[in-house]
Amino acid sequence: MNVGPDIATIGALMGEPARAKMLTALLASPALTAGELAREAGVTAQTASSHLSRLESGGLLIQRKQGRHRYYALSGQDLADVLEALMGLAARTGHTHIRTGPMQPALRRARVCYDHLAGDLAVDMLEHLVARGFVIEVDEALTLTETGKIFMEALGLNVAMLSTLRRPLCKGCLDWSVRRSHMAGALGAALLERFLSLGWAAREAGTRLVIFAPRGLDAFREIFGVAPENEAIA
Repeated sequence: MNVGPDIATIGALMGEPARAKMLTALLASPALTAGELAREAGVTAQTASSHLSRLESGGLLIQRKQGRHRYYALSGQDLADVLEALMGLAARTGHTHIRTGPMQPALRRARVCYDHLAGDLAVDMLEHLVARGFVIEVDEALTLTETGKIFMEALGLNVAMLSTLRRPLCKGCLDWSVRRSHMAGALGAALLERFLSLGWAAREAGTRLVIFAPRGLDAFREIFGVAPENEAIA
């Protein structure tokens, strides 16, 4: 008799094409309405409602109410991690959407993964932090060192406050486009928010794309030791 978690049910919920599009759309936006998710999936409002109901009852989505509006969001960071990993598996095994234009290379350079920075720049940032001894990496487990705390506080982050949140301070997240880890967790989210608040980078509306301004990229490269060939300039 089979016991334990039922991955087949989760796989069936995530594997339907329209539902998969809805879930990946929520990697770019923290919450979307049913209408917005219907447009992302290319289905009617009625069909979208059915899909959203199944995703919610299956524990993959949660609803957030704001006034008269209802928004849908991923049920947790662990789901975002799974989606990112599945995208890496799809890329590795050749199951990709064919698109032309600059979007794909730009997404590989810098993008949002749920609430933190992903892509080449994020991977290079983590590798720099590990090389300087600010972060210890064992598999996908990350530990911020004492010198790392000093470094992060110099960037304007409140590490003590971040450590009290009900989520890991920092953890590895396998990057789908590079298949090496970038930083997730409270610290990863705070770093992205810091880059945005400083005006180093901006998010492109309706996409996962993060565009670094030349000034911001120069600062990022100087602090995190990113080589010029990995630049992502607006």
